[in-house]
Amino acid sequence: MLKLFKYNWQVREDWFRWCEDLSKEELLKERVGGVGSILYTLFHIVDVEWSWILGLQGEPEPELPFEEFASLQKVKEFSSRCHADVEPFVRAWTNEMEYRILSETDADGKMVSFKHGEVMRHVIAHEIHHIGQLSVWAREMGRKPVTANLIRRGLYD
Repeated sequence: MLKLFKYNWQVREDWFRWCEDLSKEELLKERVGGVGSILYTLFHIVDVEWSWILGLQGEPEPELPFEEFASLQKVKEFSSRCHADVEPFVRAWTNEMEYRILSETDADGKMVSFKHGEVMRHVIAHEIHHIGQLSVWAREMGRKPVTANLIRRGLYD
């Protein structure tokens, strides 16, 4: 589990560096598909990871307005702050945690339950999904995307 989170964190940092050459207008430009813009996508990735992990820890999941984070620097700082909450939990993950239950109320007011292992894998897959969308947008802009390759990232040294 930890290796895939580390992979996502490395790729996210690569995307932050990739974005440094873009104007604020380009970062905020509404695009076809995905959740809207490059910057909002990066914010959304961090926010979803953080919110789910807080939920698994029994902590409240705050709803943060994107408008408060509408610059690359602010999203990078948000990512760093959230990472400080997320990484210790991911590092402490054990097989015994796999089948613990997270219960919460969905948008329709219905109680839903998820196994912790299911949530952890969802968080991993969620980021990978959105990284794919960023890659499509990069190509549409005529720019080379960040590599999504797991190999050669030093995760298995």
